[in-house]
Amino acid sequence: GLKTGGGSSGGSGNTFHYTFHGDPHATFASFFGGSNPFDIFFASSRSRMFNGFDQEDMDMYGDNDPFSAFIQLGFSGIKGVHRRHQESLHMQRKVQDPPVIHELKVSLEEIHHRSTKRMKITRRRLNADGRTMRTEDKILNIVIKRGWKEGTKITFPKEGDATPDNIPADIVFILKDKPHSHFKRDGTNVIYTANISLKEALCGCTVNIPTIDGRVIPLPCNDIIKPGTVKRLRGEGLPFPKAPSQRGDLIVEFKIRFPDRIAPQTRQILKQHLPCS
Repeated sequence: GLKTGGGSSGGSGNTFHYTFHGDPHATFASFFGGSNPFDIFFASSRSRMFNGFDQEDMDMYGDNDPFSAFIQLGFSGIKGVHRRHQESLHMQRKVQDPPVIHELKVSLEEIHHRSTKRMKITRRRLNADGRTMRTEDKILNIVIKRGWKEGTKITFPKEGDATPDNIPADIVFILKDKPHSHFKRDGTNVIYTANISLKEALCGCTVNIPTIDGRVIPLPCNDIIKPGTVKRLRGEGLPFPKAPSQRGDLIVEFKIRFPDRIAPQTRQILKQHLPCS
């Protein structure tokens, strides 16, 4: 510490003398002109502190302790940061489960006419207390719009299982065409395979072609039908998804049935009348 009769302060010839009072607060006051070192910062606004703390609130720690306000501010700030950190961690832990995907088989008639399917799901849901769970059934109504393509996804957001620590998964249905007894699908077109005999292929015939909406269209075939021959019925396919009033085509492919055997006399007649190339 300093002792009575401290040394000179420089080359000016003036001598500074200090007398120790025996009281640390008096010593502090003699150097700084007051007992509170923070008066120079807060002298003009004693009634309020920054960050929302009143001077009166900080005085509860004692007027004689100039550091009391900062002690209160420090601990309050730490508690607030800790609480916000815990809440942030809790929110970060809650992530959404991956989507639950189901295949939904639909017929071409359902896609042509529009239909609604009712799918029953069983899931776990949270009770009102936010901790315990229950099992419940729910019916999801799926509207199949006209012309929807295979692979179309229908999503029901957050309809999956719910637990205290997760965000429920989305339930996703993906359209899949059911096998059809007559038709195959090619986008908005439908393909029908007509079976005809070799005689019909060579001599001509009329083939009755069923349509997706239940009608039958007679299709005259006066030309020779070769393997790979295709005929197209315009506008008899499936609706366009974005323009349901317009439809694709019904494409007719031919499968020619060849005889397993022919009689010798018939073979001779064919040799005489059929062209060589």
